[in-house]
Amino acid sequence: MWERPLRRSDLEALGDQAPSGPILGARVEHLGAKEALLANDEGVFFTTPHFDGYPAILVRLERIDVEGLDEVIVEAWLARAPKRLAKSYLDDSA
Repeated sequence: MWERPLRRSDLEALGDQAPSGPILGARVEHLGAKEALLANDEGVFFTTPHFDGYPAILVRLERIDVEGLDEVIVEAWLARAPKRLAKSYLDDSA
């Protein structure tokens, strides 16, 4: 996860839809997960052409609740964590 201010090219691509608040970048497990988040249009998740074909989403921090942010953080970590460590975490969480 990373803070992700919009770049000039992002602003040009998004036009009037460009958010003005803080943005977080987060990896997702795969492109299917990305598409699912983007399809759940609550105005929280979005992407830019820079991330086309890449398993990551952008999150409008002003529009996500604490539970949703927690889920994004955990999923981003699971997408990058070593498999054994991720499995141990998931086993302990069950």
